[in-house]
Amino acid sequence: MATSSGARRNAADDTAQPLRYAYHYCNVRPGLPPVTGPQMGDERASAINTLRDKWLNGTELTYYFYDQPTDGQNVLLADGSTRFVPWAGPDAQKQAVRKAFKVWADLGLGLRFKEVPAREQALIRIGFMAGDGSWSYVGRVVREIPAGERTMNIGWDVTQDLDTAIHEIGHTLGFNHEHQNPFSGIVWDEEKVYAALAAPPNRWPREKTHFNILRKLDPSTVEGTSWDPDSVMHYPFDAGLILEPAKYRMEPLQPPGGLSARDIAQVRKVYPAQPPVNEFEELALSESRRLTIAAGQQIDLRLKPSRTRNYQIATFGEADTLVALYEDVGGELKFLAGDDDSGEDRNAQLRLRLQRTRNYVLRVRMYFASFAGETAVMWW
Repeated sequence: MATSSGARRNAADDTAQPLRYAYHYCNVRPGLPPVTGPQMGDERASAINTLRDKWLNGTELTYYFYDQPTDGQNVLLADGSTRFVPWAGPDAQKQAVRKAFKVWADLGLGLRFKEVPAREQALIRIGFMAGDGSWSYVGRVVREIPAGERTMNIGWDVTQDLDTAIHEIGHTLGFNHEHQNPFSGIVWDEEKVYAALAAPPNRWPREKTHFNILRKLDPSTVEGTSWDPDSVMHYPFDAGLILEPAKYRMEPLQPPGGLSARDIAQVRKVYPAQPPVNEFEELALSESRRLTIAAGQQIDLRLKPSRTRNYQIATFGEADTLVALYEDVGGELKFLAGDDDSGEDRNAQLRLRLQRTRNYVLRVRMYFASFAGETAVMWW
């Protein structure tokens, strides 16, 4: 792997001058907004917001590469003219991104990744638009991006820079930039950072630099209170941009490349390996099932309707939950509906028509419960 963490050295700059401030950086797109409000205590806010961008475990993340000559957009040039820039990329670039998905998949996660032939089937839609940088939306917010728009872009050659593709997929899994961790202790030489990122190859305005580097994440969105400078989600930085920790005044901060031990532990905690779908426990009709799962955990239950009719599914009790229902089609789960009541004074509820002889899977994630063991789920 080349340089790490959503960045790469610019070859032209490397030959023209010493290796200083010559990284291309990822320009991340936002995820879901943190839940806030006067009714939110610190514990509740943290329990919700550390998982708010994350997918329900067991989700199949489908991805698609734009590949048609008409895929792209018109770009306004400095002289006032426009030029069409394609989104499609060469096969070698696509193959590198496939390898990056495999790096995550080989960890044995509960998530699955599947390339699909049509953009309408894809949650993740990947372009290779030159001049647009490398970026991805964070986590579940990709469901809100209109069909036909990219949710990820690879803006430079990643055949020799696999970490950039791994980094962008990390965003799609719901992980933010580690150098923006509010517990990192990083103190920036801010004007030097602005100047460095305004120069080639990034040419970022101040607001983009602030959003991607200087802005600290909301503490409620960060699990734990420690910092991982080795994370694949951490940018590299040349010496002098960081004032504290003091050692980075004189030496660069350079993650070693690839997933760090903390990256692996964290993603396995959020997305642990799952049993086959047919081994999920059945929830009987009109049975009130007490939710004994802890904050951050998930339960998967099978529903088998004996009649075709309209049904309701709901959680009960003072809890923040995310629920989703899927149809089991030969072991493949097709998403039907979901509801997220996190931060609201209500319970998650679904109303939909289920078919006799078909099988369904209900997933319930517990964000936070006011009182352990006093929440339940039921369908009727």
